[in-house]
Amino acid sequence: MPTLIPTPKIWMNGTLVDWDKAQVHVLTHTLHYGTGVFEGIRAYETSDGPAVFRLTEHIERLFRSAKILGMEIPYTVDEIIQATKDTVRSTGLPGCYVRPIAYYGYGEMGLNTLPCSVDVAIACWPWGAYLGDEALTKGVRMKISSWKRLDHNMLPPAAKTVANYANSSLAKVEALRAGYDEAILLNNEGLVSECTGENLFVVRGGKVITPPLAAGALEERHQDPRGHGLRGGEGQHRALRPVHRRGDLLRRHGRRGQCHQLGGRPRRALPRTDHPEGGRHLR
Repeated sequence: MPTLIPTPKIWMNGTLVDWDKAQVHVLTHTLHYGTGVFEGIRAYETSDGPAVFRLTEHIERLFRSAKILGMEIPYTVDEIIQATKDTVRSTGLPGCYVRPIAYYGYGEMGLNTLPCSVDVAIACWPWGAYLGDEALTKGVRMKISSWKRLDHNMLPPAAKTVANYANSSLAKVEALRAGYDEAILLNNEGLVSECTGENLFVVRGGKVITPPLAAGALEERHQDPRGHGLRGGEGQHRALRPVHRRGDLLRRHGRRGQCHQLGGRPRRALPRTDHPEGGRHLR
């Protein structure tokens, strides 16, 4: 994973501040308890300037994640959309990764979040292909993780929360140490849920098929309300088995905006549909 490349400004609670001054206290609540929500968004280079991919849908999901946690973001969806555009524009980059985050700030400690303030920040930086540039042409090697995807009755997998990504981090590091590029997480029933930082799909009969939300997959911003689930197992990464009619079809793979193939011999890259469909230009 490449080192962070600083950009001029980070948006914090309504103000663009210098990158090095965008700091929080060591006793910030979310640092201790993981009770924050965030999004991972891409701004792509276009002939009309940077365009943020499906910005409204991403910010709406941020607010849904916050609602699941009982967190009240002190801004509107439109205000965060505008703040995101302002932050992307301030970088001067033709394209970048965008990270909005809402978190409980300094001033209260303990498990009760009700007295806590809610802070919001938006940062942008250059970030290439999530699994590396070669993954787009040569594919990636993946393993079934020994860690299971979070169950709905443990932590809410439908919310993109800070705490949930401890689950993903454990699986990711396990895969890297074993010599793989990425891990596939199964749920408690042994069904494929998702990877550590992206959705998993297969193409069959001209249709893109991805695990249903009931399997613990995070809702993506590029889905239709149809589909089937996947059955997982060692060496059986792409075997199909209908599970729920409430599944979803993905139009685009990856929370960070690239399509990656499973390992083996190189195959023809999947068509890119990252933009301009859904792009929000900054003008």
